Amino acid sequence: MDVILSTLLLLLEPTTLAILLIAVILGIILGAIPGLSGGLGVALMLPVTFGMAPHLGMAMLVAIWIGGVSGGMIGSILLGIPGSPSAIATTFDGYPMTRNGEAVKALGAAITASFLGTALSIIIAMMLSPLMARMALQMGPWEYFSLGFCAIALVAALSRGNIFQGMAAAGLGLLLSTVGFAPIDGYPRFTFDLIYLGSGIDLIALMLGLFALKQIISDHAKGQQPLPNVDMSTIRGFGVSLRDYLDNSWNMVRSFTIGLWIGFLPGMGAALSNLVAYAQAKSSSRHPEKFGKGCVDGVFASETSNNASVGGSLIPMVALGIPGDGVTAILLGGLMIHGIQAGPLLFTNNPGIVYTLFLAALIAATLVLFVQFFGMRLFPAILKIPYHYLYPTIVVLGFVGVFVGSSTAFNYVLLLSFAVLGLLMDKTRLPVGPFILAFILGPMLELNLRRGITYVEDGHLAFFTRPISALLLLLALASIVLPYLSPWLKGRRAAEKTQSGPHA
Repeated sequence: MDVILSTLLLLLEPTTLAILLIAVILGIILGAIPGLSGGLGVALMLPVTFGMAPHLGMAMLVAIWIGGVSGGMIGSILLGIPGSPSAIATTFDGYPMTRNGEAVKALGAAITASFLGTALSIIIAMMLSPLMARMALQMGPWEYFSLGFCAIALVAALSRGNIFQGMAAAGLGLLLSTVGFAPIDGYPRFTFDLIYLGSGIDLIALMLGLFALKQIISDHAKGQQPLPNVDMSTIRGFGVSLRDYLDNSWNMVRSFTIGLWIGFLPGMGAALSNLVAYAQAKSSSRHPEKFGKGCVDGVFASETSNNASVGGSLIPMVALGIPGDGVTAILLGGLMIHGIQAGPLLFTNNPGIVYTLFLAALIAATLVLFVQFFGMRLFPAILKIPYHYLYPTIVVLGFVGVFVGSSTAFNYVLLLSFAVLGLLMDKTRLPVGPFILAFILGPMLELNLRRGITYVEDGHLAFFTRPISALLLLLALASIVLPYLSPWLKGRRAAEKTQSGPHA
């Protein structure tokens, strides 16, 4: 309790609050602009944390993330263009409500649902993470390897495209994670006699290349799309009645549960949870025919679930050292930059950092609530920022960031290389999620694999004989096999029905 109180007082200092407010506003802006996201802001600001105290740097990154997830609904509602993947389902009813003259009601529902989803999920994460960390302390290298492998397999299996593409992306990430000196024996691998690759591939250059520079190149090639005008004179107050909240109470509880659970699954995150929650809300509604035509129920479902996934994705990152989504992978990289190892020992070694993440998220959610309420009139103006001003700024920040991180110009080569790699992955439909997750977890997987093999005789058998490890490997195998097996089983059942039809 003393750690929580001291961390809270530290975050409530005027200077820290001012930084969190600026970070929240930056996240909202990036989340609102189509094609960008709060995750891009986290990647861009990651190098800035070098010169900060760990608690301040991580709090700033979390605030940008929270602002980005909530800000995505602005473009979805006002323009019908999702600011980020987490707000795709918000467009289904948010934009029709704007066309029906209910922009205020849609914005109000989204703002309050975002706050409730974030705040409650963070509180639950604060309670569950220590319990999971204590359970994780009972795990050995065999369980940790199997857990990491299972996480990668699950993400690859649920990636866009087929599972082969997901596994190929994960394999590429694992391959790049082996660059540098090997753990335990220190043998140099894939360094090509370059001293710059001795410590492995720079995480900041990889993140900025894949997320920032690649996105800018791709959007610039498409050209800036003209955006419709929005009548700002109607934007005042929340515009949501108490009856709307009462009617959607169960809808919000269900959507919150979906978001929290999907956020907990490694690699899933808000991009999936908002779509699943919307589908559930529509299928469970007494008036499903209203969905897609301007039903506030759909806005409540989407925005509650995508923000609830924030707390869900923090749980595996903090307690197990496994990122819940792409942004928590970047946050994990931020901890690594400051020499802090996420995982079950984090609560013992750096409890202040743990509660900094949680409390900063709660403070950021509160700041987002106020900023979005008082800034409703500015939202359409934010969406009108000319891209020829925005993109050069991001490119300059990216190049400065990779140099600050290592003080070597070689990182410029890596930055450009990963931008090209990102474009090639888009072209070949290789998902970025499994690639990033495998790259982050690669060193942990290899280290625990080597430890597990050497700790006991016949160490390789321990991966299959220890109950938890075996269960996780079976789950990974099932996630890989089922996508191929399901169509075959459905086809066989259909064939059997066809054959039995004439005799019926």
